[in-house]
Amino acid sequence: MEIKGFIGVSLVDWDGKVSSVIFLPSCNMRCPFCYNTKLVLQPSQLPTVPLENILGYLKKNRGWIDGVVVTGGEPTIHEDLPVLCQEIKKLDFLVKLDTNGTNPKMIRGLIDNGLIDYVAMDVKAPFTEEKYSKASGAKATALLTKIGQTTKTLLDGEVEYEFRTTLVPTLHTKSDIRGICEKIKGCKKYVLQNFKADVETIDPSFQKLKPFSKAHVESFFRTAKNLIPNTTLRK
Repeated sequence: MEIKGFIGVSLVDWDGKVSSVIFLPSCNMRCPFCYNTKLVLQPSQLPTVPLENILGYLKKNRGWIDGVVVTGGEPTIHEDLPVLCQEIKKLDFLVKLDTNGTNPKMIRGLIDNGLIDYVAMDVKAPFTEEKYSKASGAKATALLTKIGQTTKTLLDGEVEYEFRTTLVPTLHTKSDIRGICEKIKGCKKYVLQNFKADVETIDPSFQKLKPFSKAHVESFFRTAKNLIPNTTLRK
């Protein structure tokens, strides 16, 4: 497995924990608002970070780093993801997985084998083919079944988790957020975050969009919180 990015210390990628972050290349979605453009579309243009360098860093910082976030791209498209998680767990670090939920078999295996401690699953849109295809930039017909399976796995509560949605102008309305909440109702944690301005995006037209206003975001938040009390806003 090629690792295409590493952050030694992050205070924002795992709530309440000091983490290191590993970035894996490529993705099976093409979300138009995604800002990891090169990581998704041109990973070969990014330098590869040797795993031994990362493991060496973690060994030296055992008393400072709480856990490691494995993100992407989409980590679960890599068959050797369990090997990576196993190497991290051997050093007694917690592991958080960021995922779009499209590989339920991989996620189930990681949970069953004790290789991950936390899952953050992005929910792009209400669970309809039209909405999800538009938000993910991929044909969502087959993907929605898999996303539904991962959603159920997390809701069953065998691992700590959160669902999260990036609020994007032209893609989301209050009705959409209500639809998402109805599918994940009863979840332990739902996180809303506003679309970022002035960053490179997979669809260049999204780069020109203005994020939702504070009042608009708070309106989304109230809508979600009425259905899921454990809804939070992430800056």
